[in-house]
Amino acid sequence: MKRLILTMLLVMVIVGSVFITGLAADKVLHLYTSITLGEDKYYIEAFEKETGIDVEWVRMSAGEVLVRIEAEASNPQASVWHSAPHTTHIGAANKGLLEPYKPNIDFELPDLFHAEDWAWTAFYSGVIGFVTNTDFLEENDMEAPTSWYDLLDPKLNKNVGIAYTYTSGTSYTTYATLVQMWGLEKTLDWWEELDKQSIFQYNKSGTGCIPMVGLGEIAVGIAFSHDIVSMGINKGYPVVMSFPKEGTGFEVGGLSLIKGGPEPELGKQFIDWCFTKQAQNLLQKYCRVPVNPEATIAEGAVTLDQVKLFADFDSISAGENKDALVTAWRDRIGQ
Repeated sequence: MKRLILTMLLVMVIVGSVFITGLAADKVLHLYTSITLGEDKYYIEAFEKETGIDVEWVRMSAGEVLVRIEAEASNPQASVWHSAPHTTHIGAANKGLLEPYKPNIDFELPDLFHAEDWAWTAFYSGVIGFVTNTDFLEENDMEAPTSWYDLLDPKLNKNVGIAYTYTSGTSYTTYATLVQMWGLEKTLDWWEELDKQSIFQYNKSGTGCIPMVGLGEIAVGIAFSHDIVSMGINKGYPVVMSFPKEGTGFEVGGLSLIKGGPEPELGKQFIDWCFTKQAQNLLQKYCRVPVNPEATIAEGAVTLDQVKLFADFDSISAGENKDALVTAWRDRIGQ
């Protein structure tokens, strides 16, 4: 009898362990993020602490995540794509890689901030700007650039930084905006001149040029305003931010549920959380502009109404035509 009881208890322990392990497995969310390195941990750890859900994540630039999701389409390894300009999410949606999901929120999200079918939603906004080293300006008796054509100034010879258009959402947003403002051929003509005369190097990530400008390695970088403020100005680097008078591009930072992902319900919970007031208030630390009207906007953050935007920017077209536009860029620029 004792042996029988011990056997039964052992079985119960084993079954219980399997059940507990199964529950634990269900409480792990797999996620790709394209947010700035360092920010990923900040937001994800806050989510874990608040919900008790563990997150395993990989941080890659927007273009890299898109390539990864497409390669894994038959066997998705993550449930959520967190951050990256919405144009890249549109490209993913156009390839059938995303699962539409309308977040559970208590405020109205403008049409600009979500796909028509809710394949992606946006939880912050930001604009493209220039970051310039003030020591360089003083030494060369120059003003900070206020035109795209200012970047072709001979004084900036091999002194401008930006990311590759195919790895970086920041760079692709810049490129797609110029294409829609000027047309493809004029944009490629301008970029070819920029490449030959002004570009010091291309980075994989859109934020890569900011510390280079801050340290005086280059004079000017092209990046999103929130990154310029949080990684440049607020770090105490001798830099200034400016915007092109012709008009500039913008992003609304995307969130999407990956089609066929392993934990769709946890993915939905994460997306919902990103729109809560407490999560949106976290954006202050990195000067991103929240979409929840109850959240606080950080001092120094640039809202869409504070600069001249290219008002006719068609994000749907930019997302759907990304492959063709990037191919044209690589054919001409040779990068």
